[in-house]
Amino acid sequence: MPADHRSLRRAAMLTAGVGVAHAVLFLLAYWLLSATPGGRAPDAEISQFYTSETERRLVLAGLYIMPFAGIAFVWFIVALRMWISYSNRREDILLSNIQLGSGILYVALFFASAATSSATAASVEFVGTSVSPDVARQLPLYGNALMFVFAARMAAMFVFATSNIARANKVLPRWFIWVGFAVGVFMLLSASFTPVLILVFPAWMLCLSVLLLLRARRIPEEATLETGPPLRTPS
Repeated sequence: MPADHRSLRRAAMLTAGVGVAHAVLFLLAYWLLSATPGGRAPDAEISQFYTSETERRLVLAGLYIMPFAGIAFVWFIVALRMWISYSNRREDILLSNIQLGSGILYVALFFASAATSSATAASVEFVGTSVSPDVARQLPLYGNALMFVFAARMAAMFVFATSNIARANKVLPRWFIWVGFAVGVFMLLSASFTPVLILVFPAWMLCLSVLLLLRARRIPEEATLETGPPLRTPS
């Protein structure tokens, strides 16, 4: 169908679906990647882990799942922006660009984190290199720095921008908007590498996707993505 006659309900459901897909795939990939021994593990444990095909390939499975989490998030960003634009025909250019830029940087950083964390497993699996315990300890720590320090901050900016856009356009419940601000502040100021923190952003994504799905079910079936007036910024 022409773009201006596509169902608005389907657009909202697509947004919710890819949001759930990202959260689930990201958590699965991160769980597999974090199976590597900790930085305080003895040399023998680290060597045994990477020489075991089963354990090493679990890490590589997480590496190959992570790109699909990123693809789902890119779809989510685009679908969310499209749905908000056609639902309200009002856009704050500054917030919209911050949302897009922070979302893309978030994906790039957790890609880099996944590649770094799995580098030792990949080198043993595909090149057959020997395991250096010191290097095997440092690479996952570097990956955690990328994830907890940089990717988390970009995710926080994405939450801030999305919450502000939702507040201006009144497309989400007020309570969830304030939860979004709290989540953003928490991720922005957090200084811990505790793996539990990784659950915060996917949990917010899942809640957002459920709210979008509930809203989508109330959209009339005949509603379409009709071309609206030129987008403008609030005065």
